[in-house]
Amino acid sequence: MRADELDPELATVVDEIEALGLPEWHALSVDAARRVEDEVFAGDPEPPVADVRDLAFDGPHGEVPVRVYRPAEALDRSTPPARTLVHFHGGGWTLGTLDSIDGPCRELATRADAVVVSVDYRLAPEHPFPVAVDEAAAAAEWVADNAAAFGGDPERLGVSGTSAGAALALATCLYGRELGDDPVELAAQFLCYPIAGHDFETGSYRENADGPLLTREDMRWFYDRYLRSPVDAHNPFAVPLRAADLGDLPAATVVTAGFDPLRDDGVALAERFEREGTPVEHRHYPAMAHGFCSLADRVETADEALSAVAGDVRERL
Repeated sequence: MRADELDPELATVVDEIEALGLPEWHALSVDAARRVEDEVFAGDPEPPVADVRDLAFDGPHGEVPVRVYRPAEALDRSTPPARTLVHFHGGGWTLGTLDSIDGPCRELATRADAVVVSVDYRLAPEHPFPVAVDEAAAAAEWVADNAAAFGGDPERLGVSGTSAGAALALATCLYGRELGDDPVELAAQFLCYPIAGHDFETGSYRENADGPLLTREDMRWFYDRYLRSPVDAHNPFAVPLRAADLGDLPAATVVTAGFDPLRDDGVALAERFEREGTPVEHRHYPAMAHGFCSLADRVETADEALSAVAGDVRERL
């Protein structure tokens, strides 16, 4: 599953990040890690989108900020409502903001001609599992109820996310299947390098224990802050591969990277989707590392991968 060498363009970006002299996530305090994440990953507001608005809704644990990106199609009331995507940022449930995922959300809105609603869910350790899952499910319901106000179509509604955000997107789908009295009708889920398992001895965890961009100790650090106790590691809403059944869920796209500690868990997830009856498109990039889709402006393969995911959004929504 792993290429012999990291993609040269990505290797250049990794070298530049490492030259900043930053410790790995697990070596930092939570506050310091959040500052570093914002400094490194919050970029310029590109590409331009027809309309961007910061809003909020009343969630189960208080106000939840969201950022709504609308392509020109969604502003034109003479055209049909636009496909709509609820997006959850990564950061190990501990890091991440609306700003840190701003660029990829703009790209998705532009490339997929979709209304994208980015969700600023509460972070651990202040708000451990299941707070983020509660807010993710509530966000999907709120968007379904209000999509028309954005020019979006609640009949063409999906969820997406990167890393921990992908785990939340999948948890939202599981929530609707298992717990919803009147579940939101989600048409698809788009999962980029999802956190799906809790076994730190898989082949990809061993091969990529020291990164790049994400290490095995980083993942232990994130889980230690997210989970309330070891019992939570057996809950499928926290660790999706613990689910007894991953069938009868919205059609999925799963993106994995060869140099990612999470690779094998993502592969296992895609295989279980296919085996258990959830339609799935597995897009694997052997020479990429964790988080690579956020580097579409620097890495050609990342640009191609983001366009492929956007193509899946257009097709499924």
